[in-house]
Amino acid sequence: MSMEGLFAMPIARLVAGVDEAGRGPLAGPVAVAAVILDDARAIPGLNDSKQLSESKREALFPLIQERALAWRVEFVEPNEIDRLNILQATLEGMRRAVMALQPFPDLVRIDGNRAPKGLNCMAETLVGGDAIEPAIMAASILAKVSRDRLMVQLHATFPQYGFNVHKGYPTPAHLSALAQHGPCAHHRRSFAPVREALLTR
Repeated sequence: MSMEGLFAMPIARLVAGVDEAGRGPLAGPVAVAAVILDDARAIPGLNDSKQLSESKREALFPLIQERALAWRVEFVEPNEIDRLNILQATLEGMRRAVMALQPFPDLVRIDGNRAPKGLNCMAETLVGGDAIEPAIMAASILAKVSRDRLMVQLHATFPQYGFNVHKGYPTPAHLSALAQHGPCAHHRRSFAPVREALLTR
């Protein structure tokens, strides 16, 4: 046996990219996606979801689902965000998304500087990874589109808040609606503007 064979390091074969959408809103879940791309099935036009138009994200969404080796979107709901805090809820969503992938990755690359515990594989954090790693770009698109679609659905039940426009973010229109109507079941009660709205009811 050669010395090279003795000391060769294992090479990561399946790389999953992980990203989230919706840490900042006052309402709705945080969405976390994990994606393993297939090198044999290219997806032209991948980019950070924030750099893409809504129509481009919507066009890429089914392509990613069709051509990826594996993908998963997890929603962490407001009650769990309130219980854990937004950082821990996001990390828990990342863990769930990765653990649900089939096939399972050898390496996970996560946008940001924090990785969840209990992934059962190697993990790397990449600040600005959604502009560097294609699998993270794909995850950012799945997370963003999935969450935006959900917020549009919530708008049908709670039209007074304008979720279809601001997607739960603390815009002036949302804050005004929150003051007028108070929070609904999908608002994050641990977030200061929602707490303040509850106190004034």
